[in-house]
Amino acid sequence: MPLPTNFDVIVVGAGAAGLYSALCLPASLRVAIVSKASLPLSASDWAQGGIAAVVDPQDSVDLHIADTLKAGAGLCDRAAVEFLVTHAAECIDSLVEFGVGFDRVDEKLALTLEAAHSRPRVLHAADTTGRALVSTLADRVLAQSNITVLTQAFALDLWLESGTCRGISLVYQGEINWVTATAVVLATGGGGQVYAQTTNPEVSTGDGVAMAHRAGGLLRDLEFVQFHPTALTKAGAPRFLISEAVRGEGAHLVDDTGYRFAFDYHPAGELAPRDVVSQAIFSHLLKHSPDPNQGCVWLDLSPIPEAKIRHRFPNIIQVCQHWGIDILHELIPVAPAAHYWMGGVQTDLMTQTSIPGVYAVGETTSTGVHGANRLASNSLLECVVFGAQLSQISIDSAPINIPSIEIPNLELWGEKLAQPNGSWRDQVEQIREELPRLMWQAAGVCRDRASLQLALDRVNTLQREFNNLPISQLITQIIPPQSGTLPSEISEVDLQTWGETRNLLAIGILILTSALMRTESRGGHSRTDFPTIDPNWQVHTIVQKDRWFKSDAID
Repeated sequence: MPLPTNFDVIVVGAGAAGLYSALCLPASLRVAIVSKASLPLSASDWAQGGIAAVVDPQDSVDLHIADTLKAGAGLCDRAAVEFLVTHAAECIDSLVEFGVGFDRVDEKLALTLEAAHSRPRVLHAADTTGRALVSTLADRVLAQSNITVLTQAFALDLWLESGTCRGISLVYQGEINWVTATAVVLATGGGGQVYAQTTNPEVSTGDGVAMAHRAGGLLRDLEFVQFHPTALTKAGAPRFLISEAVRGEGAHLVDDTGYRFAFDYHPAGELAPRDVVSQAIFSHLLKHSPDPNQGCVWLDLSPIPEAKIRHRFPNIIQVCQHWGIDILHELIPVAPAAHYWMGGVQTDLMTQTSIPGVYAVGETTSTGVHGANRLASNSLLECVVFGAQLSQISIDSAPINIPSIEIPNLELWGEKLAQPNGSWRDQVEQIREELPRLMWQAAGVCRDRASLQLALDRVNTLQREFNNLPISQLITQIIPPQSGTLPSEISEVDLQTWGETRNLLAIGILILTSALMRTESRGGHSRTDFPTIDPNWQVHTIVQKDRWFKSDAID
């Protein structure tokens, strides 16, 4: 089927943020959802813990706001937090109406407690809440006549004319096309794949943030990465997330001797905010392990009744069994891993970015909700509350005329790319392997100036090498409105790998530079050479193109 080249709105990303945003857009608009994988595959699909909302009379909006602000360590936008929390219940009603099967107790929505929440307020569907949410939204999207879903499609760049977005550059079915739209919604999730140890799926390569950066959008607080304290840590196994809810239900965090060390670092022990628990694990391993980046601690589920474990955590049981761990009778080896990126593309309460015609929803954004450290289970909530704002979008859906101009010398470029010398595919792969190791060592749970600077110098070198590759030189010539069939020497997989690597290099430089700039420790940003919070840094770090600056002081 030929690719339609004109839509009213293009949504880039097919996780909870992208799917819910598309469903909330007015049904009169022609909407495209662009997904680089099959539908659905996203970090949302992997989310276990749940979605936070005040739906219990014993809870209150004020308490949820206070918990969120406290976790955010002084960098939350209070207006954004209040908006999120006050609109939570109505969005939960919408999800229930859509058919999301949240767990219940006697017909009432079941609630669990997670770290840094003062009340049980996390709704869940066993331990696969994200999957339940995303699969329900995906089914609903596929039933909408106004929404076209493009899978195995990779968005390369935003198309700007006179500073206004006109669409995107898209790799689809062997061709590069510039697809027009009056509005583009970036909902591509986070960038966890920039780290060697991450709970994120392979698709989480920071695409939306990198696209907005190249287009000159305002980005904010990129140094703040949340490292989930309890990712499965076993040779050969992926860093599978062991939900916060496990500790919320009573599991203990212990070291090799069985000692519950977390209370040495915070009075709340295992239920302290995620950044505190991750740093406690790292610090404990630093004292007792030759390499804190390679060691692990243990989750002991024995305080939880077996029936509750079977009911609440069937997916964790299954995955751990696959890797030879019987969680009903054995400890789970865990260590921190990159999990959630608090920073991103700056947006307002209407999801508008600084680029006219570009909106953003979900982990791609910096809405002001999460501050320096996200409160557990506020992320899925952010996706639906801010995605719902797109119901109020007002756009001019007049068609955009596209002149027909072909890419010159495609055959010549094909010959260049076929040349064996330098094997550009090998070079891209080498960069893709080296970058996450550099980032994990230098910009992981704990950081310092010397390590950050060394890593930044090396990543800048990798960036220059990447820019000199023949495929990079080819793609930079494909500017709107040029389009055409890819040379036979380049596959769609080649181009997606190249594009993701370009994006990972961009966000690696952004994270490292932001982390160097912020000379304090706060939330998900921990500097061993500046180990305390500095009141003078109660500001956002902001970047636009190559300009870095501080915001005004946050009240």
